[in-house]
Amino acid sequence: MSEKGSLFVVATPIGNLSDVTYRAIDILSSVDIILAEDTRKSSIFLKHYSIKTKMLSYHDFTSDEKIISFIDLLESGKRIALISDAGTPTISDPGFRLIQLCVEKEIQCIPIPGPSSITAALSIAGLPTDRFTFIGFLPHKKGRVKKINSLFGIDHTVILFESPHRLQKTLNELLEILGDRPVVICRELTKLYEEIIRGNLSELIVELANKKLKGEFVLLIGKNNE
Repeated sequence: MSEKGSLFVVATPIGNLSDVTYRAIDILSSVDIILAEDTRKSSIFLKHYSIKTKMLSYHDFTSDEKIISFIDLLESGKRIALISDAGTPTISDPGFRLIQLCVEKEIQCIPIPGPSSITAALSIAGLPTDRFTFIGFLPHKKGRVKKINSLFGIDHTVILFESPHRLQKTLNELLEILGDRPVVICRELTKLYEEIIRGNLSELIVELANKKLKGEFVLLIGKNNE
């Protein structure tokens, strides 16, 4: 019986393609298969580094049968790398089900650390970093207000993701429920149009009211100074 393979969880750039470790390139070049959230997006990054490893799709809608087939490959001795569209896999990205099964089957999971928009934003926010709470994306509808209400008593930095078309709605809801707290908005981190916007919630609501913002956003909310 062949020895079990390993699953490598590999962080990839969140924008600037130079933000990748030597180890990540080495792993992605040497594994048998790469599982990618979006093979079309990931192919741009892999082509940039002349990585020709076979790539298969793995995302939120991957069937249980398909995930089991990946486990079978790992149990047969294959070495597989998991990547997301950008940043560190499984952080508000697909991967949990696969890793959970690997743990159950005693298949080794190896982290290959690297870029993360969470730590990148936190490092330059100017908000306290000794403790923070990351909540990913707020629910679109059901449970949204309840989730924001749950943040009221948190006395340290809160980090969340948001999309351009919901940004104003989120800022207004945060102001209404949490009060006029300091906030830092990081847009398009490491990319050409990277932008860091700072102020209180009320100030940024006015400042951004007539702006058509694009890209990906990381919001960092400070504690209630009052």
